[in-house]
Amino acid sequence: MHRYFSKGRNFYHGIMFHHFHNGKKHKKSQGSISKKQFFKIINYIGRKNILDADIFLEKLKNKTLKKNHVCLTFDDGLKSQFDIVFPILKKMKIKVFFFIYSSIFDSKPDPLEIFRYFRVTYFKNINQFYKFFFEFCIKEKKINIKKIYKIEKKEIIKKKKIFPFYSNNDIFFRIIRDKYLKKVKYEKIMIKLMNIKNFNYKKIVKKLYINKTELRKLNRNDHLIGLHSHSHPTKIENLSYKRQMKEYKKNKKILSKKINDKNYIKSMSHPCGSYNGNTKKILKKINIELGFRSNLKTETSFKKINNSNYEIAREDHANILRSINKNA
Repeated sequence: MHRYFSKGRNFYHGIMFHHFHNGKKHKKSQGSISKKQFFKIINYIGRKNILDADIFLEKLKNKTLKKNHVCLTFDDGLKSQFDIVFPILKKMKIKVFFFIYSSIFDSKPDPLEIFRYFRVTYFKNINQFYKFFFEFCIKEKKINIKKIYKIEKKEIIKKKKIFPFYSNNDIFFRIIRDKYLKKVKYEKIMIKLMNIKNFNYKKIVKKLYINKTELRKLNRNDHLIGLHSHSHPTKIENLSYKRQMKEYKKNKKILSKKINDKNYIKSMSHPCGSYNGNTKKILKKINIELGFRSNLKTETSFKKINNSNYEIAREDHANILRSINKNA
């Protein structure tokens, strides 16, 4: 058995990527990887084991995927992916999935990446940001952070097992954001924090996301463009059927229009790995054939690791780098 698949990955799945850095236009940040690290991952998996996106999709539909078949997936439509990885993929002749949330083409994109840029740019390290954020929540919002941490300790331990590359603070921050603040309150807090630091986010939006021309270039080069919701809710499973439908129909409509092909989009990935039974019904209704989740762990309700065509497992690049470093 190939060394990559002998590490508890002996089943077909996707490899998940987000941020890249090159020390110039795209600065190194939490979770980002370099061109060199990307090559290391490809070599560790084995180029022969990596299927082109269209072939992976076709084999999934025909039920002919093998245990040593993987594909590459890129979430969020990030500029660093286009600038750094697209030329590599072209040179290596690998066709991949790009999952894109369509509000990046609006005048007001969802601020998820803007907030991330603020976290990693205006603080010496991520824990300094967390300290700043939690202190603001305590002082201005009267949130009892210590009490909540005790309540959520078991959940933090559980999440740590699923996402070992996250620190306890990473997980706790996401719990506060998604469960105790939720979208509107969280965004108001972040805007206040950015104002305190005199950060003008409007100037950097174009640096973060791909544009229409770049999206079409990915499409022309036979990469598969897929859905990732319109506004990238961090907990889409908490939305009603109607709101989820609106998210995905709008996502598909905008992306299809941008690439000028309404029948092209057949794949997606769940934003933040969040979905429920309604999500799967909606995806089927709008003719999506393949959906990826964000980890390799099975839920208790799963019959198998890839429980359905809308729940295909993915390995995070960070876990692969950990394996490489252990074997170095």
